[in-house]
Amino acid sequence: MVPLSLPHRLILVRHGETDWNREGRLQGGQDIPLNDLGRRQAAEAADRLKALEPAYADLDYLCSPMLRARETMGILRRELTLPEGDYTIDDCLRELTFGEWEGFTWRDIRKAEREQAHLRERDKWGFVPPGGESYRMLAERVRPVLEALTRETVIVSHGGVARAILALIGAVAPREAAMVEIWQGKLLVVTGNKADWL
Repeated sequence: MVPLSLPHRLILVRHGETDWNREGRLQGGQDIPLNDLGRRQAAEAADRLKALEPAYADLDYLCSPMLRARETMGILRRELTLPEGDYTIDDCLRELTFGEWEGFTWRDIRKAEREQAHLRERDKWGFVPPGGESYRMLAERVRPVLEALTRETVIVSHGGVARAILALIGAVAPREAAMVEIWQGKLLVVTGNKADWL
């Protein structure tokens, strides 16, 4: 995979916590709302963005269409005193789909689908869950979004999307990207082919 070189800084925000996050359930394409901690994390992300970029009102804002991401974006923009709905939704930024595994924990999967779970552990980047998609497929979906960026942008999305972006810019190797921890309530600031947490 040839790494993308982004001409502008990209600020990634993972949605705040949901109850399924807390329980360790695979959310994927399920529309699960934020919980109280998740709403606080969205507000914390706004504080970090203010500190990072005083001209935050001049940035572009892109969001996943999923409820937990839109809730996070709404809180973020409200805390920044920006119009809550004045951002662009891009369907390509929705979370990695786990198909038939959604709603289950990894513990459940390892117990019920031992062989499939083992195959995934060997190749997290390329493995396709039953009825789902791989990180490789996700990266192919997200790549055109990055290629279309024309200025500094805030993207509110998901852990899987952030991992795909890290691989696409060459910050980490694809196989490593699938295992990177993506924090809620913090900013992942991408400059060139480097990414730093704030």
